[in-house]
Amino acid sequence: MTRTTDPGTGGKPGLHPRNRHRGRYDIPALVAACPDLAPFLRPNPLGEATIDFADPAAVRTLNRALLASAYGIRNWDLPPGFLCPPVPGRADYLHHLADLLAEGGDPPRGPGVRILDVGVGANAIYPLVGHREYGWSFLGTDIDPKALAIARAILAANPGLAGAVELRLQKDPARILAGVVRPGETFDACMCNPPFHASPAEAREGTRRKWRNLGRPGAGVLNFGGRGAELWCEGGEAAFVGRMVEESAGRPECCRWFTSLVSKSANLPPVRAALRRAGATRVRVLEMGQGQKVSRIVAWSF
Repeated sequence: MTRTTDPGTGGKPGLHPRNRHRGRYDIPALVAACPDLAPFLRPNPLGEATIDFADPAAVRTLNRALLASAYGIRNWDLPPGFLCPPVPGRADYLHHLADLLAEGGDPPRGPGVRILDVGVGANAIYPLVGHREYGWSFLGTDIDPKALAIARAILAANPGLAGAVELRLQKDPARILAGVVRPGETFDACMCNPPFHASPAEAREGTRRKWRNLGRPGAGVLNFGGRGAELWCEGGEAAFVGRMVEESAGRPECCRWFTSLVSKSANLPPVRAALRRAGATRVRVLEMGQGQKVSRIVAWSF
């Protein structure tokens, strides 16, 4: 099992060297790309412009600005309540995946590289950024028809994206690959941001705990949004990734690399155990960091 960290951080990973968001946000450039961001700006204690990251509308508008400024994605927006993930962290996953596919060489580029995004969501962040950065083509799957409709509207609003990204509905919430990956269909890799919590109550308590740690115990809002299957599934993250591992063993040829985010280090032992049972021949754990948060990508192949 290979474990990778950024050697320049003394063992604590930082954003990938190719990540466009490694430095401080260029606020004037973001406002120029998305003027709607301006009303959300406020000075921090040092007098520098920032936003209130507890405000879902501000976070959503910052994402719009980042996507427009860095990747030329226009007309991106989400209805309130849908998961609005931080763009820098999602871009990091894609860059680490590119390194994994490169096998020590140059990152592969172009539409011939085909990626499966399990749980693409309404935001479609991975296909949007992955296509703009590397020219990859994507298949995005989701169990929520409304989320897919929103993602389709975003793709249609950006020339060249609709042809690069296909979306399919997973009709069986208990399945991950079965029912959406067709017989004989192959991908260079799959990626997934699995539901983190095991129940709605756990998701609510996680939100309350986060705001207590930030000294704002009265704040109960999900600043990055998320609803239903975006936030929780039976058994939580470890169970979801375990099912993904089990299904991948039944279709080992469909992906050169299977990968998933694993947000909580305590979930690594059961995931490793599932990989041993499945007979995975190559396993890597790639650590990622953004600010004080550390997460990891688990990658495996047969």
